[in-house]
Amino acid sequence: MKRLSPQLRTAGTYVLVSAIYIWVSGHVLGSLVHDPRRIVLYQILKGWLFVLGTGLLLYWMIGRTVHRLADANQRLLDSHEQALRVLVGAMDIRHKETSDHSERVVRMALGLAKLAGLEGDALRDVKFGALLHDIGKLALPDVILIKPGKLDEDETLVMRTHPRLGYEMLQRIDFLHGASAIPYSHHERWDGTGYPQGLKGEDIPIAARIFSVVDVWDALSFPRVYKPAWPEPDVLHYLREAAGGQLDPHLVKLFLDNYAELKGLALNP
Repeated sequence: MKRLSPQLRTAGTYVLVSAIYIWVSGHVLGSLVHDPRRIVLYQILKGWLFVLGTGLLLYWMIGRTVHRLADANQRLLDSHEQALRVLVGAMDIRHKETSDHSERVVRMALGLAKLAGLEGDALRDVKFGALLHDIGKLALPDVILIKPGKLDEDETLVMRTHPRLGYEMLQRIDFLHGASAIPYSHHERWDGTGYPQGLKGEDIPIAARIFSVVDVWDALSFPRVYKPAWPEPDVLHYLREAAGGQLDPHLVKLFLDNYAELKGLALNP
């Protein structure tokens, strides 16, 4: 048997309860009050009681329905996230990234975003954007992605198309529109010499500026096909030197001031 829609259940319950109240209260009032002048007063009071009671009933019923819809939406979002994590995990393997690379940068980016004051939907966009930051690389050939040496000029030009490719991919998915800032802009530089748009300073979306700090730390701290991992003091020195050039200086300071906490988030799921 097909289940009733939420709006039909709500309306049906409201009509049923209202009908019972009107019928019962009318009979009770008719049997207890016989003075015509007093019965008018009681009818008015009964009407106000009806309005108050049914208002509370509607508030409860609508609230319950809204919560159910919110729970269903969250379960759907969680399912989407699980599917995306499987995809990204496979992508990390294909691109020979270090173990837990994508999950690590998601955790650290979220931690830095919270310290920077982001909340609500902005945090969700950081989470999905960080998870999918290199999604555009799916469209690039492996001969470039996993090349052990330095890319030549033509290969570099091809590699630099992946931010725009990633942006275009995410724009096709409604719930990922806001997350596209990181894939599109995390190779922009604070001094305006980055790509693909050449944005400068605070024109770069804050989610992308946050992720850039995290991505540099991760790229230097762990081995890649083209380089070994750097010693931690060298990584932190590089971040300090990159502040104001490659990276947002305020976010670098926030990162370094809270480094122990953020490193713990990255390394401990």
